[in-house]
Amino acid sequence: MALYHTFNLTDLTSFHLTKHPKLISKPSSVFSKVSPFAVRSVATSGDSNGEGTSSESVEKAKKKLSEQSAWEAKDAEGNDYLYRLGKESENMNIAVGARAGVIDDLFVGDFLGKDSDIVFDYRQKVTRSFEYLQGDYYIAPLFMDKVVVHIVKNYLAQILNTNVPLILGIWGGKGQGKTFQTELIFQAMGILPIIMSAGELESERAGEPGRLIRDRYRTASQVVQNQGKMSCLVINDIDAGLGRFGNTQMTVNNQIVVGTLMNLSDNPTRVSIGQDWRESDITNRVPVIVTGNDFSTLYAPLVRDGRMDKFYWQPNIDDIINIVHRMYEKDGLSKNDVVSIVKEFPNQALDFYGALRSRTYDNSILKWVNDIGGPEVVGSKILRRKKDENLPVFVPPEQTVEALLESGYSLIKEQQLIMESKLSKEYMKNMDD
Repeated sequence: MALYHTFNLTDLTSFHLTKHPKLISKPSSVFSKVSPFAVRSVATSGDSNGEGTSSESVEKAKKKLSEQSAWEAKDAEGNDYLYRLGKESENMNIAVGARAGVIDDLFVGDFLGKDSDIVFDYRQKVTRSFEYLQGDYYIAPLFMDKVVVHIVKNYLAQILNTNVPLILGIWGGKGQGKTFQTELIFQAMGILPIIMSAGELESERAGEPGRLIRDRYRTASQVVQNQGKMSCLVINDIDAGLGRFGNTQMTVNNQIVVGTLMNLSDNPTRVSIGQDWRESDITNRVPVIVTGNDFSTLYAPLVRDGRMDKFYWQPNIDDIINIVHRMYEKDGLSKNDVVSIVKEFPNQALDFYGALRSRTYDNSILKWVNDIGGPEVVGSKILRRKKDENLPVFVPPEQTVEALLESGYSLIKEQQLIMESKLSKEYMKNMDD
C-alpha cells in the first residue's frame, strides 16, 4: 500500500489524517478495497525556525466560532475573558446550578422543576418581612428618630460633606424592646433588612462568619439595586458573640468578624467575598445596625467614634406606659389600669409586662387540656386527630387588673428565687465570688 507522508518537524505531537488526491484518482488494483490515506504532521511546538508552519500562523488558521463570540475573546492582558469574569464573579458557590433558559437546558429536565438546586429560591430569600406584626404598636419617638436619622444619613452619605458612621449600636438593658422597636421602624419605612444573630458569628471553619457578614452585606446592597427598596444589615445581640466576659477565650473567627466589621466601616463600597477585584465592582452603601446589652465587652476600636454611632436605649415611664397600653388595648384595659400595673411593678423591663399576659393563659390552657381528655391524649388529639374531628374551642381568659397583678407577683417570686438561691455555689463550693 502506497503511503504519502510529509514530516515538516520532528515534533510529531498531532496528526491529521487526510485522503491524498493522487491515491484517490489512481487506486491500486491490488489494494482496491483499502482506502488510501496520507499522513501529515503539524507542529504544535513554538519552534518556527524550521520549514514547518509557525505557531502564529496555525493560530490564525484555526477557525473561530464567530468574530464576535465571547467564548474565544481575550482581555487586554491576553487572558481568557470568560475565565477572568468567573474569577471576578461574586457567586463563588454552585447555588445556581444548571438553570433553565441560562445554560444546558438539555440536562435540566422537568422531574424536579426547572432549577437543579431545589432550595435555590429558599436560599435567596434572606430578607425579613414583618407580616406577623399585625395591629397598632407604639414606637418611642426618641428611638425612631435615632434609627431613621442613621438610615437616611447613610443613604445620603455621598452628598453630605461630613463623615457618616456606618454602624449604629443600640444597647441597653435586657428586654427593653430594642429589636422589636427596630422591626416596627423597618415596617413603617418599608425597609427589607438582612438580619443576623450572634449564633452566626462562630463556625467550625475559620473565616466563615466573616465571609457570611460580607455576603449578607452585599445581599442587602443587591436588594437596593435590584428591587429598588431600602435595606440594611442587622446583627442582634452582637456582644453575645463577640463580647469578652471574664476569661472568655478569643477565637480566630472572633478576630476575623471584628476585622470585617471594621473594614466595612472604613470601606463600605468595596466589599469582596473572595472574587478578584474589579474596578467597576462598586457596592451600594447600606447601613448596619447592631444591638446588644453591654458594648464595653466589645473590641474598643470597633466601637470608636467614626465607625459606630452608639445609642443607649432606656425607655422612660411615659414610653413604658404607652407601649404597655397598646399591648393591652385590645383586651379592654384602660390607660389608668395600665398605669396602676406599671406602678405596682416598677424597675421592670418591657418584656415583664408581656409575660404578665402570657402567664394569665396558664389556667385556661389547663382547662382546655382537661376538656380534650387529659395530658395522656394531648399528642394524639393535636397531631393525629382525624380530618373531620374538631378540637374543643379554646376560650382565652379575660384580662383583668387583678389577674395581671396575680401573675406579676408570681413572676417576681421566681426572679427572687433565682437571685437568692444561686445553686451553682453549692455545686462548685471552691468558686470565687
